[in-house]
Amino acid sequence: MKWLLKRLLAGVAAVLVVLVGAGALLSYQYSGTPEEWAASQGADAAWVGSWEDTEALEELLGTGAVSTLYVYAGEADADGAVERVPETDALLSWLDANFPEVSALAWLRHVESGSSLIRDRFDAEARERLAPRAAEVAADGFAGVHLEIRPVTVNDPSLPALVELVREELGEDRVLSLQAQHVELMPGGRVPSFIAGGEEKYWSKGYLERVSEHADEIVLPGVGANMPTAGLYGGFMVRQVTESVTALRNHEDVTVRFGVPTYDSERWGPVADNETALTALAAVRLGLTQAEEVPETMTVGVSLYLVDEVGDGDLTAFRTAWLNPLEQSG
Repeated sequence: MKWLLKRLLAGVAAVLVVLVGAGALLSYQYSGTPEEWAASQGADAAWVGSWEDTEALEELLGTGAVSTLYVYAGEADADGAVERVPETDALLSWLDANFPEVSALAWLRHVESGSSLIRDRFDAEARERLAPRAAEVAADGFAGVHLEIRPVTVNDPSLPALVELVREELGEDRVLSLQAQHVELMPGGRVPSFIAGGEEKYWSKGYLERVSEHADEIVLPGVGANMPTAGLYGGFMVRQVTESVTALRNHEDVTVRFGVPTYDSERWGPVADNETALTALAAVRLGLTQAEEVPETMTVGVSLYLVDEVGDGDLTAFRTAWLNPLEQSG
C-alpha cells in the first residue's frame, strides 16, 4: 500500500510539474508585438450551423476576406452512415447569387465521448461506408467536404485511413478539409490531460502531420482550451500556431486556419468567458510572428466558430484586430 501511494504521489507531482511549466510557457508567449504582415491574407473562413437568418453572414462575407464556409451538412454515426441536414441547397443558392466567389464545404460531424485508444474510432467497414457517402454529400452542390471527427487518440490508424479514402472518393478537384484537435503544448504534454480527462484532447505534431497528409485544409480549434485566465488562453493559442506551423511546414500547398470563438450556446461546445474572439485573433498574430518561417506554400487564416451566433463585438474584433490591425494600432 505504501509503495502504491508513493507511485500515485509521484504521478501527481509529475503532472503538476508539467502544468506549472506549461503555464509559465503560455504566459511568456502571449506577449510582445506582432509583425505587420501577421494579419489576414484574404483566406479566412467561418462555420455555418444554421441559415434561417443570413444577416450576420452577409455582413461577414461583405468584408471580402472570407473565402470558405463550412456549412453544417450532416452527422456521421459510428457505423459510417450519415444523417443528412435538409435544405442546404437554400443556402448554396443564396451564396451562388450573392457571393459566388466563396467556396462552401459540407461540414460533416462525428462527436463522441471517451477515447479511441482501445477501439479505433472507425473500423474498416465503417470507413468504407463513410468515405463514399461523404463524397456524395460534397457532390450535392459543395466544393468539397470538411470533416470534424473527435476525439481521436494519437496513433489511432483509422482516421488517417479514413482521410485517405475520402481523398480517393472526392478526387483531386474537390477540397478536403479536416478539423484537427489541439496540438500538445510540449512533447508528452498530452499524457497528463489524457489521464485527467479520460479522452485524447491533444495530438502530437507527428500525428497532426500524418493525419493531414491527404488534406488540402487543416483547422486548429480555438475553443475548449480549458485555460483559467484570458492570458493563458492567449498563450495557448499562440502555441497552437507555432506548433502547427512547424508540424505542417513540409506539407505542399496547404491552408492552415485557426478557430476563433464567436458562439454563445452550449449546442456547439463548452462556453468559456475567457475564450474571446479578440484574444484569439491577437494570439494568432503573435503566433505567426513567433513561429519559425512560414513556408510560401502555406496559406494561413482564421475561421469564426460560428457565424450564425456571431455578435457585433466579434465582427468588430475581426475587422480591427485581424483585417486592419495597422489602422487600429495607429
